[in-house]
Parts: sequence; C-alpha cells; structure tokens
Amino acid sequence: MLDGTDADLWPVTLHGVRLTRGGRALLDGLSLTLAPGGVTALIGPNGAGKSLTLRLIAGLIAPDAGTLRWGAARAPGRGAVALVFQKPVLLRRSAGANIDHALAVAGVSRRERPARRAALLALAGLEALAGEPARALSGGEAQRLALARALAARPRLLLLDEPTASLDPAATAAIEALIGRVAAQGTTVLLVTHDAGQVRRLADRALFLHAGRVTEDAPAARLLSDPQSPQAQAYLAGRLLL
Repeated sequence: MLDGTDADLWPVTLHGVRLTRGGRALLDGLSLTLAPGGVTALIGPNGAGKSLTLRLIAGLIAPDAGTLRWGAARAPGRGAVALVFQKPVLLRRSAGANIDHALAVAGVSRRERPARRAALLALAGLEALAGEPARALSGGEAQRLALARALAARPRLLLLDEPTASLDPAATAAIEALIGRVAAQGTTVLLVTHDAGQVRRLADRALFLHAGRVTEDAPAARLLSDPQSPQAQAYLAGRLLL
C-alpha cells in the first residue's frame, strides 16, 4: 500500500519531451506515462533514446522542451528514484561498506545501518561477500551490489540501464531474480534492455522507442508476439531500422 507521499509521485508523465545535442534531436516528442507497480521494459535500437530517457527521469538532464511531471508532487523527494547504470562505479571499499555509504547518504541512522545492510546484502545474495573489496567482485556480483546499494533509500521507482549487458547466463539469471524480488516488494521498475527473452521473463509492459519517441506501448507479451508498429516489427524481426 502506498502512503500519501508515495501516491503523490504517480503517475510519472513525460509529454512532448525534446532533447537536442549539436543540432540533432535525440529525444523528439517523447511522451509516456508510468503508473506504480510492476516492471516496464524500454526497448528499441541503439540510439533510440532509451538511456537518455532514464537519465531524464532521474533528473540528471533536463529537456529542451516538453514536460516531466510527478503526480501531485512538484518533484520526487530524496531517494524516491534510483538509477543503476550499465557499468556501475563502486567505491574502493568492501561490499558491505558500499552499502553503509549508501545508507548514510539516505539518512539512515548509525544504529539502524547494520540491520539494513544485512537485509540488503541478503536480498542480493551477497552476505558471504560483505567483507570482500567491491572491485574484486565478478561482473554479476558487482551489478547485484549496485542494485542493493540503489535500494538503500527505499526508492519507489528503480531505473535500470541494461543491468545484464555482457553477463553470462548464470549471472543474468541472478540479476533477473533480484529484479523480480524487488518488484514483488512494491518497487516500480523501468528497465532498458535489448534482450527479448528478458522482457518476456520480467516485464508486464513494454515501450518501444525509435528515433527519440515511443512508437508502441503494449503489454510485454503482446508487443513481443504481435507488434503493431512498423518500427517494432522490423526491430523484432532483426531488420535494420532507418
């Protein structure tokens, strides 16, 4: 159940968003709406604007035109939105200390941090690696640590930018299981991925981006099996998009 503050965040609405760099429109009339709950996949070809969309929602960049609105709130509160990059940067500390740092930034008291750290490490399946240097972890372990660290502030919206890129099947399965647990606990997830199988396994809804705008918005299973837009049809058939 969302409390009043959470309810004020929804829906998250982007309308007519435009972002240009060097005279080129990277986002061009982008419009989408996010409601609370579940996993939404953001798919499309390279250069479609998927990662930029995450950065825009996270507040790391501002649009040149258009609007980003947060329900009844003027802006999300601290920690309401978390973004995990494809290649996360970890501190030169142990896995547990990375979590401690994130908890401190989130304003968690020193007294509460040990229990919260233990819970986050357990959620990510990293309890046995709490004392290991973060930079000595495997790619999959590092990504799970980045996810756990992002959850320190208990975000209501978790933005994931290709969290399993370049990972082997076992590491990918572990990340997907973690994402499923996070979503089951009530965190809304917006996931950028190129993996149709991952969309099928994780997502309730899929948005297809092409040339900086959404060209299809549908239940994930339907978009994968019966895409309606020419752009999504071409992409899923492995044809070059122009």
